[in-house]
Amino acid sequence: MKLRIFFAVFALIAIDSICAEDKICDFNKGKVGASSEAFSSFVGTWYLVEDKDNKVYAVDGRKWKNGAMAADVADKAKALYGERYAEFLDNLNAYKYFPLTIFQELKTFSGGEVSVKFKSLSGRIDQAAGIAFNIKENGDYLVIRANPLENNIVAFRLKEGRRSVVKWVRDISTKSKVWHILKIVVNGKNVTGFLDGKKCISLNLPKRVNGKIGLWSKSDSYVLFDDFIVRTTSKKE
Repeated sequence: MKLRIFFAVFALIAIDSICAEDKICDFNKGKVGASSEAFSSFVGTWYLVEDKDNKVYAVDGRKWKNGAMAADVADKAKALYGERYAEFLDNLNAYKYFPLTIFQELKTFSGGEVSVKFKSLSGRIDQAAGIAFNIKENGDYLVIRANPLENNIVAFRLKEGRRSVVKWVRDISTKSKVWHILKIVVNGKNVTGFLDGKKCISLNLPKRVNGKIGLWSKSDSYVLFDDFIVRTTSKKE
């Protein structure tokens, strides 16, 4: 009896290992001042910088005015979405106040965990750091973000050129110039957000998550990101 239980548990562990796929991006590859090879930026200014002795990924909104699409954005969209790139760009242009960079090393994300370390350095309007997910070919997506200026966690839906609040959680202490860890856990229609290991927000979406993932910010935020980690529990793409 004990032997059968042992083999049953072993089989479950083996199945989990087969279905799970970890992707870790610590931003050590590439030159300072250049783009990250693992990401494709579409809105805002994203590049590698030095933080003491560590190379990290930055969104730099210090020169932000009215929003800007990233360089070579059409070619990047074609590489990700093929013939539907124009539809993607049409909607994305409406979100030019919200810097977005998309993770290239995973075709789709439909379940598992995504986490990233972030440290906000400056921003008079915003100091936003977010994980974008369910990014569709038409430019629609969802995001869960933290903001040290507001001390809250917010889930936004960006759809058909408009941004709306899905859920807003206040009184989440988030200090500037300190490293934090933002994480989302996706299980079908359910999404949970964590800040520094503490559960902060839960969503029950109308449809299952299935799309690309990336990093997100807003307007004049200057934020550093490091250790972007993805653990998928869905079928490998």
